[in-house]
Amino acid sequence: MHAGQSRGRGPIRRYPRTARVDRVVQEIVADALERSDDDRLNLVTITGVKADPDLRQAIVFFAARGDVTDEIMAAFEDERVGLQRAIGRQVRMKFTPHLRFVPDPAIETGWKIEAILKDLPRSRPDDAAADTDTDD
Repeated sequence: MHAGQSRGRGPIRRYPRTARVDRVVQEIVADALERSDDDRLNLVTITGVKADPDLRQAIVFFAARGDVTDEIMAAFEDERVGLQRAIGRQVRMKFTPHLRFVPDPAIETGWKIEAILKDLPRSRPDDAAADTDTDD
């Protein structure tokens, strides 16, 4: 049997450890926030996690409908230690990463693009046909 294969199941997918940790931390944080009693975090979605290669720190990306307020950031800081504790209980790691919360820039960019598209004048299919008709 060659490296990267398993018996009868085809190739084994190999993921870098940080990618696996990113996914697991995202699931744990999202699950813990879902059960949180903090109303400031009700409309917050965890969109991704990016752990440092040494796994000592991790950035948690999130989306919140509307503007990200100081209140939301304060709620994350209030919940941070409990979230780190949840990670430590559920994942076997030498160090539990220190979490830092950042609004997901991709989501913000998407909302800006959506706002721009809404402001564009709408053209109707019959308007486009009228523009191509010319009287010679």
